[in-house]
Amino acid sequence: MASQQPIIPPKQHVYLEGPKPRTYELVFAFRVFKQFVKGFRCLHFVGPCITVFGSARFKDEHPYYELARECGKRIAGLGFTTMTGGGPGIMEAANRGAYENNGYSVGCNIQLPFEQKANPYLHRSITFEHFFVRKVLLVKYSYAFIILPGGVGTMDEFFETLTLVQTGTITQFPIVLIGKAYYQPLIDYMRLMVEQKTIGEHDLDLVLLTDNIDEAMEHISKYIKTNYAVKPRRKKWWFFEKK
Repeated sequence: MASQQPIIPPKQHVYLEGPKPRTYELVFAFRVFKQFVKGFRCLHFVGPCITVFGSARFKDEHPYYELARECGKRIAGLGFTTMTGGGPGIMEAANRGAYENNGYSVGCNIQLPFEQKANPYLHRSITFEHFFVRKVLLVKYSYAFIILPGGVGTMDEFFETLTLVQTGTITQFPIVLIGKAYYQPLIDYMRLMVEQKTIGEHDLDLVLLTDNIDEAMEHISKYIKTNYAVKPRRKKWWFFEKK
């Protein structure tokens, strides 16, 4: 007798292909809920964080890799946890910079059709099945966001984070783009959006574009000191969080 197929086959993202049987939809909803609870348990006490976004494709000899590594080092110097997508490239570099300089280093990895292993510079790592769950967790625990050069995924993370700040869903969180040569055309296009009145003139004030790590950290520190007082939380283990 053939074995019964699972209601939701692993890593077959058919959940976006229109309506499914109610049992399928219910199981899917519980699987998403389970991922969120897993994330809350793992990350509840890791913060406060600064999240670094960027390409997984840069090797350790690339200048952008070195910039990301320096970012991780400087984040550690501020006393914050470095959070990334947990994979290679820019993510590895930022985690490495923190790890090598006595900072705390966290990764939120993702299951992909091709293998993406967690990088070796993580004190804590968690792997998610769905991108949308992962993105919520990458934003939830962070007080600032640094975006280094990257591809489609990085652009998605940048614009979603910017939208959250723009709409007041999260407030007064600094967003820093590092890499003027790479991101200047994007900023120019955003100025076109201003001219066409598809975004507000002050929306560009939400983003700092720089090549200077000192300027980036000063910008982040100013926002954090002005807008946030990080209060210690009493450790109540509602979800049996990992210490």
